[in-house]
Amino acid sequence: MPATIWFAPWKSGPAEHTGEPGGAAVVSVTDFAPHRPWTSVGINIAGAALRHTWGDVEGAVGLWLWSVPGLLRSRSGSVSVWRDERHLRDFVARHDHVRIMNTYRNRGDLRSATWQTEHFDKDATQETARSLIEEWRAQPVR
Repeated sequence: MPATIWFAPWKSGPAEHTGEPGGAAVVSVTDFAPHRPWTSVGINIAGAALRHTWGDVEGAVGLWLWSVPGLLRSRSGSVSVWRDERHLRDFVARHDHVRIMNTYRNRGDLRSATWQTEHFDKDATQETARSLIEEWRAQPVR
């Protein structure tokens, strides 16, 4: 039986109500599988800290953090939604994000996917992300 994927509540960004409602957006999904169980604690704290600043991230429509708890091989990541690709790139280059990536780069396996949609729908996006995460979980890492 597959493990449950837990999503934190949607966290709105400042761009959620700019542009056309349900208009174009860029979606990014990340998946981090730590090599050692105790790494999960640190990466989850770091993710929560970034989520806390989400209301100030230019171009951010919204965010879900997600996790699949497990004693030996937990996983976690994010589903972030952006007005455009430039805002996503700006966030990825932010000093706090770069610091986290440098800290955890060699402590686990990271996967990501990005796509554009002409008509952003929160429920459909979460379901697409859930399917992708489940597909990644079925594939071995390392």
